[in-house]
Amino acid sequence: MKEMMFRLKYLEVVDSKKALARLPEGKLLINTINAHSYNVARRDPHFAEALMRGDALIPDGMSIVKACRWIGAKSHPQERIAGYDLFEWEMERLNRKGGTVMFMGSTERTLALDVEQAAKVYPNLKVVTYSPPYKPVFSDEDNRAIISAINKAQPDLLWIGMTAPKQEKWTYEHWDELNINCHVGTIGAVFDFFAGTVERAPIWWQEHGLEWCYRLLKEPRRMWRRYIIGNTVFLWYMLGEKMKG
Repeated sequence: MKEMMFRLKYLEVVDSKKALARLPEGKLLINTINAHSYNVARRDPHFAEALMRGDALIPDGMSIVKACRWIGAKSHPQERIAGYDLFEWEMERLNRKGGTVMFMGSTERTLALDVEQAAKVYPNLKVVTYSPPYKPVFSDEDNRAIISAINKAQPDLLWIGMTAPKQEKWTYEHWDELNINCHVGTIGAVFDFFAGTVERAPIWWQEHGLEWCYRLLKEPRRMWRRYIIGNTVFLWYMLGEKMKG
């Protein structure tokens, strides 16, 4: 895939939270996109392909919503749909009828807290977890073990949380090896938010599209490059898309 093919203007993005109800049943790959992941995808053709070839793309950031309007994009999302919004919607939907949800990613400690929290909030769900090795690149043995664990669990809902772009690229690369029939969401930090190991921004910040700013204030050393430099780069990319018609 050529880098020039990845443009926000041409991406199909889910337009609202209500539209989540129209996602078809069965095996479905759901990814999210924000300014940071867009920037990374412009430099990483494999990541770009994973985002473009998924079944649904969620606008996880007001920057995406506003940029789509400004550049006259193919999609016109009405609102931001955070990864946590997707998580809550899918979990509540499955909880109403009962089933098995699997969390693949993160640490054993975080996963244990996720299991405890799920038992309180979603009592009709059986929770299965798998914590992969903490390394930049998985070995063939690692990949086989992960795939085997997922296929053995046969979940009714699968969450992959290994941070972008690793989670999207891994899921896309091994998609055909996953013998499952459910929605699969790549949701990164949601594992930590749900476990309570990382504090999410208060509602006011979320509603005003400032969750990124809250995270920057909480973790300036870790987040300054992503948000200060990253947002500037994203604006430059959007100006380019705007100028090209």
